[in-house]
Amino acid sequence: MPADTVPLISVVTPTHNRRSQVVRAVESVLAQTLTQFEHIVVDDGSTDGTAQALAQIRDPRLIYVGAKWRGANAARNAGIERARAPIVTFLDSDDVYLPERLERTLARFDQNPSLEVLISSFVSTKGSRCTRCVNREAFLDKSVLLRALISQTIFIAGSAITARYESLLAIGGYDSDVTRMQDRELLLRLAHRSGALLSEDIDWEKYNTENSISRRRDGYVEAYANLIGKHPYIADHYPDVPPYMIARQIIADTIKGRWPQAFSGYRANKSSEVLGYSLPELLRGYVVGRRWRRGIYDEFRRNYGARPV
Repeated sequence: MPADTVPLISVVTPTHNRRSQVVRAVESVLAQTLTQFEHIVVDDGSTDGTAQALAQIRDPRLIYVGAKWRGANAARNAGIERARAPIVTFLDSDDVYLPERLERTLARFDQNPSLEVLISSFVSTKGSRCTRCVNREAFLDKSVLLRALISQTIFIAGSAITARYESLLAIGGYDSDVTRMQDRELLLRLAHRSGALLSEDIDWEKYNTENSISRRRDGYVEAYANLIGKHPYIADHYPDVPPYMIARQIIADTIKGRWPQAFSGYRANKSSEVLGYSLPELLRGYVVGRRWRRGIYDEFRRNYGARPV
């Protein structure tokens, strides 16, 4: 693509000390069947030779932005601000696109000029284990999308999200104060503005690396408390959901013999200003919240053929 050609879609990738992984991610973008794109890689102060490795890739569609940002979300926002295309999509530095990702994504927006958000499907790889994370084809309006995000009944991840540039600007991009569950938090704010199209197309692969925040068991309760603090209406309108989410994490750790993590999660809950649930409240929330979530899933299955997450 000539340097003066306006890209049809912008890909934003934040990275920090993942030289080999980000090179793999960039190569998967440069191998796309759609060629009129730009790939903005925002390097959050890497010290592992990332800049030098990317400098070896001589393609004008690759744009390297190097600086010390305030974490991955600030880096994502820097990429959004730099984007020139009307459609912006994301690719985490340890993930890869399948060859037709951009072509299929852009076709969805071309077919529906009013579409603001697209959430695609993917394969998640953890070691030798691969899991198909497939959302059935459906358009969810604002209220349904909101409930799907709150109940966690659809598959989401950062590299699955595509949105119109103007929509991302309108909500202020990613929240730099959120270091985990940032994709859910972004989508919750987008859900107040528009619905989203779920695509059943598997068009990228998620790799869970050792230093991935989302892979860690510890810190979940603190991150969920932060999410509820950002969106207090969840606890107000769905009071059984937060204790259910906390309880199921603690129960899962307990069943699998992760006693320190279970105890740490309970203590984090008790010390949280926005959570602070007692053991009876957690048990009640687990029973009632699980029943409510099952009802949401059954509704999705009837209307959209959704699968539980």
